[in-house]
Amino acid sequence: MGKSRADARREERKKRKAGRQTSRKGSGSTKESGPQKGKLREWIDAMVFAVVVMVILRTLFFDLFRIPTPSMEKTLLVGDYLFVSKLHYGTRTPMTLGIPFTSVYLKGLSFPHFRIPGFSSVKKGDAVVFNWPADDVDVIERRMHYIKRIVGLPGETIQIVNKRVVVDGMGQDLMPGMQQLWKIHKSDPRVQLPRLALEEMGITNVQGADQPVVQLMATEQAVQTIAAWPWVERVEPSILPYNAVYDAAMYPPGQGWTPDNFGPIKIPQEGETIPLNDETWTAYETVISRYEGHTTSQAATGQYIIDGQVATQYTFEQDYYFAMGDNRDNSEDSRFWGFVPMDHVVGKALLVYFSWDKDAMLPRFSRLFSLIH
Repeated sequence: MGKSRADARREERKKRKAGRQTSRKGSGSTKESGPQKGKLREWIDAMVFAVVVMVILRTLFFDLFRIPTPSMEKTLLVGDYLFVSKLHYGTRTPMTLGIPFTSVYLKGLSFPHFRIPGFSSVKKGDAVVFNWPADDVDVIERRMHYIKRIVGLPGETIQIVNKRVVVDGMGQDLMPGMQQLWKIHKSDPRVQLPRLALEEMGITNVQGADQPVVQLMATEQAVQTIAAWPWVERVEPSILPYNAVYDAAMYPPGQGWTPDNFGPIKIPQEGETIPLNDETWTAYETVISRYEGHTTSQAATGQYIIDGQVATQYTFEQDYYFAMGDNRDNSEDSRFWGFVPMDHVVGKALLVYFSWDKDAMLPRFSRLFSLIH
């Protein structure tokens, strides 16, 4: 009987000891799994925080843009990645709701928008990113992004005479890096322009190398060098003659204009009142209807109808700009689709933070963090 009780007590002690060991193991297991769950939550929280911060920064302060076409060469190259400041001209508040960093948004839903005051106005010569006004997307901020150089400001009259931009009667010189088509007249057609020398100046587009007159795409600085070669008689801009295709493609169409001889046309300015007549209606009806949101028509009697009422004059509701690419003969710009409304302006391009040469499949290290002039 005594042994039985002793054995029972020993067994009970063993059970309690085993229970304590199991409890300790279970406790250890909880300590091991606890930190793993905590680290996962920390990682998720960090990712969410980073995305939120980036959305706020790109919404209010800056945006990133990649150059897809050669319309700004040689200033900006295809594959350049740009830092665009929204603060300079003032941040434009969001107009739609969508997934950040994608083109996905809720169609049919749009918000009233305004521009937070910036610390600079749009200036002549600025490289500006904007939503393409001619895009057929309804919401402004979802229209395609373009980058061009501002060559005309609100209220100015712009004209292009034999390729030269003239603003309010003053001719504008090409900025360094701007290029266009030139004609090189040679004294002897048998002499060919040295290909290596041309490539060193960045000239690769050469037509009629074995002809008396060679056409090439170059900056003004490069052409001045070519003009000094002994077998070159003279250099002049290559001017497009009039043809119906260009006449129909210009803004506005049917004026007998070409990309090289364009205008004159006055750029709309906020608060400016214009009389309505055949000339102004042709020039600004698109502005009044598409960019300022009014319904327009012309009565059989010739009267101009705005929002159902006969109108003899119109007052512009915002500023507009005239923009052109630095690669003047390879740029679809305001000559073709008209003015850039202020509510389409995204920001000022400041610097190239990265550049990728798709032909060499290498970064262009010399362009990294270079300022845009």
